[in-house]
Amino acid sequence: MRGADHPIGGGYGRGSLGKMGPDLLSLALLVASVAEGSVSRAAAVHGLSQPAASARLSLLERRLGVTLLERGPSGSRPTAAGTLVAGWSADLLRAVETFESAARGLRRDVDSTLRVAASYTVAEYLLPRWLAELARRHPDVSSELEVANSTEVTEAVLAERVDLGFVEGTKVDPRLAAVEVGTDALVVVVAPTHHWATRRSPLTAAQLASARLVTREAGSGTREAFEDLLAPYRTGRPPTPLLTLGSTAAVRATVVNGSGPAALSRLCVADDLERGRLVAVPITGVELGRSLKAVWRRDARPAGAAAALLSFATTG
Repeated sequence: MRGADHPIGGGYGRGSLGKMGPDLLSLALLVASVAEGSVSRAAAVHGLSQPAASARLSLLERRLGVTLLERGPSGSRPTAAGTLVAGWSADLLRAVETFESAARGLRRDVDSTLRVAASYTVAEYLLPRWLAELARRHPDVSSELEVANSTEVTEAVLAERVDLGFVEGTKVDPRLAAVEVGTDALVVVVAPTHHWATRRSPLTAAQLASARLVTREAGSGTREAFEDLLAPYRTGRPPTPLLTLGSTAAVRATVVNGSGPAALSRLCVADDLERGRLVAVPITGVELGRSLKAVWRRDARPAGAAAALLSFATTG
């Protein structure tokens, strides 16, 4: 079929649509100018100079034949027409994002490979069940998993080395979208021979904040969450760790052998606590909980196998 007889219609691309309208960057600048109240701040959001952004917006106004922004020494504010056009522009930009995400999903379905990066806790205790469900429902999809700390997972997602990431901790890079897939409790553990194992009273948050512990490396979501939770109870910088190790398994094994206390995911020490290899130290004054999140680039909404995995993760 050709032309008007084609299933998706033959009228598109003729008439006004045949003439190139405003470019998407100019529309995005208008939306940002309205949101930020300033052309210069909108320019910074999109990595442009203020003169370049102003030139694009002026061209947009000439093309549409209306004034969109009223400029002043304290910033800019939209005209009535500008408010309408900014709203339409935001709708269009969202539609473009959906289109691009769906197109990426088509490409991923062709190669049938899902690339995932996850922090250690999620990779070892939660992802195996989700990936098994993905394999059961989508047997043609091949999954590749990169295990790293939360900072490295973030870098992999931003660099487009993976389609979806899973992190732990309190902070998410503003360039990423995120959704919570679970929560996890941190527990302070020691070997049965450590003097904390026989304490008669709980450790206070201030005592814990000043204690030297066996920790993960900088960039670890577990370490970041623990330090952020105790920051209000600490004066000055965090104490120097007793030991800094590159994996949760190494920290756990070191603590089991009596090197000192550590804050670890309850998921990874549950068996040790049950068998008496480790002892949980009671803490008062602070809740040692954290959020586990799925993350992806804001301009690349999960599609195809990535969307399926995200669905399994968020629905349990």
